[in-house]
Amino acid sequence: MLTPNPSVRALESLYIQQPQGDVVPKEIQEKKRFFPYFKNCVGAIDGTHVRVKVPNRDAPRYHGRKGYPMINVLVACSFDLKFMYVLTGWEGTASDSRILKNALNRDDKLVIPNGRYYLVDVGSPHSTILMAPYRGVRYHLKEYSTRAPQNARELFNLRHASL
Repeated sequence: MLTPNPSVRALESLYIQQPQGDVVPKEIQEKKRFFPYFKNCVGAIDGTHVRVKVPNRDAPRYHGRKGYPMINVLVACSFDLKFMYVLTGWEGTASDSRILKNALNRDDKLVIPNGRYYLVDVGSPHSTILMAPYRGVRYHLKEYSTRAPQNARELFNLRHASL
């Protein structure tokens, strides 16, 4: 994993604020389909791959599914699309769950206020601080374009994906 430059960390602290957990996001509070079901949710976490140039000797570690070097970036954001946590530098071959585990255990860790949680995708573990959708149940929004949810789990996954 690449080590971030100290000046990057200083800039980060100016623009990226982790949640305090004392307020229900208005995007949840103002919509009956989300409130009160997601009232303790502070945001969403997901990962993405970003193409990078690395020395040839390091390239194999950074090669991802697309066949070129990339880093895996973990991001937590609020429902008004503000970044609350960003972890960069993991090689493209690193799994999202490994990066998430590291984010929760490092010195500059992802903070999840007591009694609160983040939404995560189906590739992440479900726990008291991470809420994943039901596995084996329709999950992506496009899957609901031709047929409405048929049961409570499908309805939950639709609302989860909508947030």
